[in-house]
Amino acid sequence: MALSEQFLEEDIHPIDIVEHLAEHHDWDFDRIADDQIAMAVEGQWRTYSITLAWSGYDETLRMVCTFEMEPPEDRLPALYEGINAVNDQCWAGAFTWWDAQKLMVYRYGLVLAGGQVASAEQIDTMINAAVMSAERYYPAFQLVVWGERSAKDALQVAIAEAYGRA
Repeated sequence: MALSEQFLEEDIHPIDIVEHLAEHHDWDFDRIADDQIAMAVEGQWRTYSITLAWSGYDETLRMVCTFEMEPPEDRLPALYEGINAVNDQCWAGAFTWWDAQKLMVYRYGLVLAGGQVASAEQIDTMINAAVMSAERYYPAFQLVVWGERSAKDALQVAIAEAYGRA
């Protein structure tokens, strides 16, 4: 059965779908409010904190996937250069650094204007893409910050995308 088969009703709230996905994947989650949910998703490098929030005002399902970092102050310019280089490779979503919270953040917004309804597959793909991006670029960010490598050199260790078939 496809993830979305049980959501054939037209008026399903996107956060209800996210809650179902969290239960399906056995992720720890907390329904913070009717329009917001937070969860922890285990990756290879880290456990990522993911929050999804629905904004009825602009009909957007917003997602932030975060992990903690504490780069030395003198490495912040290199980290910003690394973030820019990584974002050049990201087509859906983008990384940013929240200095006050000491968090690396991957953000994405799924616009559902005109009363569109997100499918469970769309939301699941959105969450998985965030975790995959964080996993792919985590080593590069670490090399830039702690290995004192250039952004260009650090990106060489990012897991390369495979094209074609074997």
